[in-house]
Amino acid sequence: MAEVRLIEVRQEVLAENRQEAGDIRARLERHRVFMVNLMSSPGSGKTSLILKTVRALKDAYRIAVIEGDIDATVDAEKVAREGIPAVQIRTGGACHLDAPMIAAALGELDLAALDVIFVENVGNLVCPAEFDTGASRKVVILSVPEGDDKPLKYPLIFSVSDLLVVSKIDYLAGSDFDLEVLGQRAHRLNPGMQILPLSCRTGEGIDRWLGWLGAEIDAFRKRKG
Repeated sequence: MAEVRLIEVRQEVLAENRQEAGDIRARLERHRVFMVNLMSSPGSGKTSLILKTVRALKDAYRIAVIEGDIDATVDAEKVAREGIPAVQIRTGGACHLDAPMIAAALGELDLAALDVIFVENVGNLVCPAEFDTGASRKVVILSVPEGDDKPLKYPLIFSVSDLLVVSKIDYLAGSDFDLEVLGQRAHRLNPGMQILPLSCRTGEGIDRWLGWLGAEIDAFRKRKG
């Protein structure tokens, strides 16, 4: 019987992505640019949170946004209307952003003129968790209407994220969403992950989000000189 040769394509792709992500991280560190990768399901409020954040911080930091979508440019256009540089990545069907895509987007930005980059990943709780983008911090957003069981169904994204933002908490009244139960489920996977409930509609919790972000940016800058 002839020898069967096995090619582990997936492992090879992930290894190459990790190498590129490391190069991106080093490049951002040289320019002292802090990059946040925002991951969530579609409709969880990523764009709303980015817009709230941009409006609050654009006088304090030089900000750019990288938008990932399968096809549309609508979110990048919303960001651009705020006077913020925006790069749209149209994945053409891919369900995530990876390091080569981010490297291409960074090539469209003047890193010397930036302090912070927000990456709005493709709406998906599965694939984005597997691909390192070179971001300084990973944030997963879970909206109240999605339910508190998502750490049970999609454990990886909660395992690799630095912060869990619980969005749309104005829907808590009358729902069966349990913040305490969510916290228990998330912390079984990732004991060190912080959990931050907020509502872009009412503004509740936004100050805490901005405080977390400011502290992370300051710590990054101190580490990088």
